[in-house]
Amino acid sequence: MRIYEEKVAFLKKCGLFKGLDASALARIVEAAGMAQKEKGEVFFRQGEKADQLFFLIEGKVKVTQLSPDGSQIVVRYAGPGELFGCVPLFGGIAYPASGTTAAVSKVFTWDRETIWKLMDLSPKIALNALQILGDELSELRQRYLELATERVEVRVSRALSRLSKKMKTSELLLSRQDLAELTGTTLYTVSRILNRWQKNGWIAAKRGSIQIKKSSKLFSVPEK
Repeated sequence: MRIYEEKVAFLKKCGLFKGLDASALARIVEAAGMAQKEKGEVFFRQGEKADQLFFLIEGKVKVTQLSPDGSQIVVRYAGPGELFGCVPLFGGIAYPASGTTAAVSKVFTWDRETIWKLMDLSPKIALNALQILGDELSELRQRYLELATERVEVRVSRALSRLSKKMKTSELLLSRQDLAELTGTTLYTVSRILNRWQKNGWIAAKRGSIQIKKSSKLFSVPEK
């Protein structure tokens, strides 16, 4: 019973299931599968049939897209309490990106048929899904504006701020290459910026991680 209650409590944190009553949450828990993958394993690949929705219980997942010229672009990072691989919610046929673990990760899963049945039984899920879609589009627009109008140092600062808030931690398991892809710049440029911030004592950067030491300084980098 305790494990069941923990699952329900965790799902209440998910925006998709916000405002649902106890019976609806019980159906969702009973319908959920569970999976765990080691760091570097793939949940889904770009172009594959989109037949699973994922909710991250613990760990971190990197969502990436391949551009027409074959280069990889980091679309987002998902942290505990977040959905990823949401295409089945909106009727999409194929995943437009790949989801790869950046740490050991555990998830709840629902297949396409199951999540649509749950939405039929609880229309509130569909309304929540629209809100999630709107939020994601808003974030993508903001990132597009940043890429088009802001200098690289500001983009890097804002990316670290978003990830820190999302992951609820000051130590981000993030490589310099990942950060470069996330902010639309080069590894050399990101390394130069992080080295300067490290000398200032704002961060502590090492292979595969960035620890934020002085957020008040780091997150107030002037725009010009």
